[in-house]
Amino acid sequence: MNLVLRTDSYKFTHWKQYPPNTTGIYSYFESRGGMFPNTVFFGLQYYLKAYLQGPRFTQADISQADEFCREHFGNTLFNREGWTRLYERHRGLLPVRIKAVAEGTVVPLQNVLLTIENTDPEFPWLTNYLETLLVKVWYPTTVATLSREIKKIIAGFLERTGDPSLLPFKLHDFGYRGVSSEETAAIGGAAHLINFVGSDTVAGIIFLQDYYGARNMPGFSIPASEHSTITAWGKQHELDAYGNMLRAYPAGLVACVSDSYNVYHACERLWGELLKPDIMHRHGTLIIRPDSGDPVTVLTRVFEILGEKFGYETNSKGYRVLPPYLRVIQGDGVNMFTIQNMLYQLSKFHGWSADNLAFGMGGALLQQLNRDTQKFAFKCSAAHINGQWRVVYKDPVTDPGKNSKHGRLALLEAEPGQFVTIENVQATEFEKQDRLVTVFENGQLLVDYDLESIRQRAQVPLGIPQGVA
Repeated sequence: MNLVLRTDSYKFTHWKQYPPNTTGIYSYFESRGGMFPNTVFFGLQYYLKAYLQGPRFTQADISQADEFCREHFGNTLFNREGWTRLYERHRGLLPVRIKAVAEGTVVPLQNVLLTIENTDPEFPWLTNYLETLLVKVWYPTTVATLSREIKKIIAGFLERTGDPSLLPFKLHDFGYRGVSSEETAAIGGAAHLINFVGSDTVAGIIFLQDYYGARNMPGFSIPASEHSTITAWGKQHELDAYGNMLRAYPAGLVACVSDSYNVYHACERLWGELLKPDIMHRHGTLIIRPDSGDPVTVLTRVFEILGEKFGYETNSKGYRVLPPYLRVIQGDGVNMFTIQNMLYQLSKFHGWSADNLAFGMGGALLQQLNRDTQKFAFKCSAAHINGQWRVVYKDPVTDPGKNSKHGRLALLEAEPGQFVTIENVQATEFEKQDRLVTVFENGQLLVDYDLESIRQRAQVPLGIPQGVA
């Protein structure tokens, strides 16, 4: 699909709608509110590399767009002359400047995250023509934000009940099959890996290697069963299916779904008695996976059975920890709220450390969110008309929450993590302090962020437990 057609239909008509003598349009992107007080900015670099960098359209693309619009609208509304002139002057490059905060930066709500403006005064309509593509940065930013908020919750429980060094592997991405497209899986899976290192979403790993210079492997997984590889043995041979898992993977981590029939019987009789010697003498860790029922109810009983059958130690913080060769992963009914509830119930009322349990999260991580989760908006805040910049804004009486910012903007950081957006900025004012960096200009990517630097910026500081009562 050619770039000229990658926009909302109504934007084909906007070139006629700006005031006379308009030579510049300046717009910005922000999170106006939502579930979380901060956002982890991520994903812009992919859209710049995949869709905007280098020559992006040809005369044939212009002709195709013109023909499409004739049929789509029933008349000649497409700006063929403008696009043709744009091609003649810039040979398929896009004369826009995009400034953005560094990817991975944790920015409080209602602050500017990126700005865009045209650099050729002949094409002011191009700025917001690109909104449709650029506003999609809401998705990786929201996934990265959600993942980080969950990381903060788990970190709090680990600090209180166990070993915080286990944090990077505590939330595993199970979401590949639960998203709407391959591109969604890649973008969302990559966003999760800003915060954690466990993932079964291969597309997200490849994405980071292709677009974010991930030299070392950014995501890890382990051998694991699914119900088909257990139930194919038949109910009478469930024990054989489990034994096969231990023999097939005699060392390292291995996960086995154990609720195909009766998870309590599996834990008590099959794992806890008949296969106990094999588990204890295996060179690695068996991870048992319940996959149905009320998570707290099931986990509570599973841990009691495993504690009785395999024993446990009490750590220095006073919480129970299973032997190192045995752990549990919960992958059913997992979201931010149930994770907090599971860890709270198990630690508060049953004395189990968060060390024992990891989580696999699928649709709730990559799919059960939308642009309004963090209320992202892309708005024009300045226009260059008759040789001067004018402040542009919206101020609807019906919803003050949709008020927009005024004029050209700068993002300042008074103290680490404390950001403020300055409105109606004049010329080079705040240029040295502005945390918005020019990342793209006239078809060229000017900054290429790597995964490790993004992870560093998005780190969750330890030492202040969160989500722990």
